[in-house]
Amino acid sequence: MLRSMTGFGREHIMFESREILVEIKSVNSRYYEFSSKLPRAYGYIDEKLKALLANKISRGKVEVSVSIFNQVGTDAQIEVNEALAKQYVDALRGVSESLSLRDDLSLNSVMRFSDIFTIKKTVEDEEVVWSQVSQVANAALDKFIAMRETEGVKMHDDISARLDFIEEAVGKIEAQSPETTKAYRDKLFARIKAIVEDRNIDEARVLTEAAIFSEKTAVDEETVRLRSHISQYRSLIEQEIPVGRKLDFLTQELNREVNTIGSKCQDLNITKIVVDLKSEIEKIREQIQNIE
Repeated sequence: MLRSMTGFGREHIMFESREILVEIKSVNSRYYEFSSKLPRAYGYIDEKLKALLANKISRGKVEVSVSIFNQVGTDAQIEVNEALAKQYVDALRGVSESLSLRDDLSLNSVMRFSDIFTIKKTVEDEEVVWSQVSQVANAALDKFIAMRETEGVKMHDDISARLDFIEEAVGKIEAQSPETTKAYRDKLFARIKAIVEDRNIDEARVLTEAAIFSEKTAVDEETVRLRSHISQYRSLIEQEIPVGRKLDFLTQELNREVNTIGSKCQDLNITKIVVDLKSEIEKIREQIQNIE
């Protein structure tokens, strides 16, 4: 099954204390190119994500965006400096005694001294974070692959139809090529007859000249190779593995054979067919540039 190199997948999951959003998108590229946009504190998952996607993506310029939102308070720990708090209490009670004030100290009174509190960010378990991110990333990746495959079906059908056209055109060339030789032989025969007028014509010489012309313009080898390439093409587009690079090579071979036919043949009908063939091959080439 063909797969496009362009695709998009998005997944969002809310865990107990963490919300994660992953987006994957890609465009054409000769190789697998990976880049990511991550929160600064989570740079350590970059290589893990790259390896995760590489298991299912062989070509394409892939960009992954990860957003992680921790619930307020779940990623922090508050510590109380009890020694400092005790100093505040002792100092206040000392003032109370020396000034004969009523001692009405309470917890609320102590809490007003903010410097006795220290807020520390909780160290997250990297394995837990990665487990959650990979779960979301895999779900986004499934959607991403599904989109690539949907586009691949359309490309498969388009290429298959164009291969049918090319094969039919090759048949027309095979049928027309002998007619071209016959037309040349008749033309040569008429020309010689006009020159020698009533003299006897050396038919052997005419046949020899026609044979030389036929050999120079014969395209049997090219049409045989074209049919072979078309057969290989059809086989490749049915495979379940990435075949973009192989199709690129075969497309070049199709174009090479058609160009050779165009340079050999001097028949107007075949020239028109060659022009149509080159147009179809170019359209196929445009398609395979986007095949994984």
